[in-house]
Amino acid sequence: MTEIRALETPAQVAEANAVLRAVWQGDHDAVPSNTLIALAYAGNYAVGLYEDGRMVGASVGFFGPPADLVLHSHVTGILSSHRGRGLGKVMKRHQRDWARERGIERITWTFDPLVGRNARFNLGVLGARATAYLVDHYGSMDDGVNRGDQTDRIFVEWSIGDPAPGLDGPGAVVVPPQDIAAAVAVPEDIERMRAEAPIAAATWRRIVRDEIRGHLAEGLRIVTFDERGYLFSR
Repeated sequence: MTEIRALETPAQVAEANAVLRAVWQGDHDAVPSNTLIALAYAGNYAVGLYEDGRMVGASVGFFGPPADLVLHSHVTGILSSHRGRGLGKVMKRHQRDWARERGIERITWTFDPLVGRNARFNLGVLGARATAYLVDHYGSMDDGVNRGDQTDRIFVEWSIGDPAPGLDGPGAVVVPPQDIAAAVAVPEDIERMRAEAPIAAATWRRIVRDEIRGHLAEGLRIVTFDERGYLFSR
């Protein structure tokens, strides 16, 4: 049985941080426990994803400026043993419904542009709109996923009122061939490359950064991601 529960106790917060530490292979909490408890108590988004009574995922978000009616999804993770089973969709559907019930109009978050599976999910399945490329956004991070690399991120916005192709229907975002102005490829498995060939991974970071920022500077916009990489249109 799969369910999502609000994080309400110190024990639940500790379990959520254990999950997030496992996802990011870190020695420290993704969100300090006292901060996470404060965020949850103040009414922000803080939940755990459970399967058969065991927490296998967690997500934390906080509100933006009141006038913006926005929820920023700061961190979401699912244990590697439970990926590829549609649980990401379960969590995002819950987050969207939770935000809609509170009058939120948009959800924002960031993701690493080199991680293709996340780009495909965020842009192709959810239909989120990429609005900015952020260079080394978080600075140096000391975890097993980000250690030794710059923390470039793509910032996306997800309108609550718009349908999400992969949640509200069977498909994904499709762009007619004539509308594609450029494409930017990413490595097949950047996490493995960082561990086995860090110099090559750093080279990919610079290439993808320069190509994406160059296309954005030309007035193109990112419309989706598929097996060719990021697709741009005018």
